[in-house]
Amino acid sequence: MLQYEKFTLDNGLRVLIHKDTTTPMVAVNVLYDVGARDEDPERTGFAHLFEHLMFGGSENIPEYDEPLQMAGGENNAYTTNDITNYYIQLPLQNIETAFWLESDRMNALAFSPKSLDVQRKVVSEEFKEHYINKPYGDTWKHLRQLAYKKHPYQWMTIGKELKHIEDAQLDDVKAFFYKHYRPVNAVLCVAGNVQTEQVKALAEKWFGSIPAGERYQRHLPAEPRQTEARFELVESEVPLDALYKAWHMEGRLAPSYYATDLITEIMGSGFASRLYQRLVKDRQFFSSINCYHTGSTDPGLVVVEGKLVEGKTLEEANAAIEAELNLLITEGVTDEELQKAKNKIESMITFEDMSLLSRANNLAFYELLGDAALINQEWDKYNAVTKESLLQVARDIFRAENSNTLFYKKKSKNG
Repeated sequence: MLQYEKFTLDNGLRVLIHKDTTTPMVAVNVLYDVGARDEDPERTGFAHLFEHLMFGGSENIPEYDEPLQMAGGENNAYTTNDITNYYIQLPLQNIETAFWLESDRMNALAFSPKSLDVQRKVVSEEFKEHYINKPYGDTWKHLRQLAYKKHPYQWMTIGKELKHIEDAQLDDVKAFFYKHYRPVNAVLCVAGNVQTEQVKALAEKWFGSIPAGERYQRHLPAEPRQTEARFELVESEVPLDALYKAWHMEGRLAPSYYATDLITEIMGSGFASRLYQRLVKDRQFFSSINCYHTGSTDPGLVVVEGKLVEGKTLEEANAAIEAELNLLITEGVTDEELQKAKNKIESMITFEDMSLLSRANNLAFYELLGDAALINQEWDKYNAVTKESLLQVARDIFRAENSNTLFYKKKSKNG
């Protein structure tokens, strides 16, 4: 049971405190309720661009990293299609440095043509390196566009196309910042050997005077239920043929989420999983195979991906996966498989809770989902999944008309 306290500043900033008396460090996590799904379809990649811009200097602090390093701290950030998260870990005695740094960039970034130009170039290079020049780098571009026709999950966090980042203007960037990076759209979580009154005083001192901003109301187009199987063939200069299959699943807060997570665990997580044992080890269709889900807040995807063994065809490999899924939805899983998957999830939850940063991050995330208290209900929800409820969820997901199949074919040397 993760203990925490919670209060809200007058400007709407939600603050969570998690006490841990065993550590000399403190974790400060700031989570913003903005991700790639909140972008204008004609100006994508902004949430990720901001992850970089937020380190490019703020109103009173030209260099973010320098004072933090002097205080013995480290930091990082990440952006997803749903959220943007910034976190710091530093010695407890220097906690105020974290409040000073985070509040200054929440209050106002140092919007300058130079900073924008530098970060735009960094992101553009990242786009080229990881998504254009890397083998299989554009897989998710194809897969998202195949699976999503209405919802903004149809583009990657880095953006729909490089041009959107290259064309980003200062006014667009400013507007995006003042719309989303406001106290009313953020959660601050402080974890460590802290006192509630100390955190309240620091939060009030450093964040209390920042203008609240307007609460962001999300009105995203829902993805219609898929009614026919979709298929795409891509040919590229890659070392091996690869196969990607995706099916729509329900969102993060749906009761079926827990059964779905257990399905991916049983089917394709690790060497003991069904797909690995049968299609890599026994039948040798694939050199590697995985089954996982995107874990997104809105309805996401269950994905099976694998690299083929030389000499096997994509059609054969696809049929082999279909046969395994058919076995799952006709016969279900065994008591032993379900228990093993639950044990693995339980140990993962326990292991994650060992890290101070993970606890701060997760508490903030559950608060953003609706209530930090949800964090203490997770294991019970996994444990409540039965073989019957899991089978029902598998049947709903792995319908033929709900499938999106991407054949990623190695270009033949002759052309």
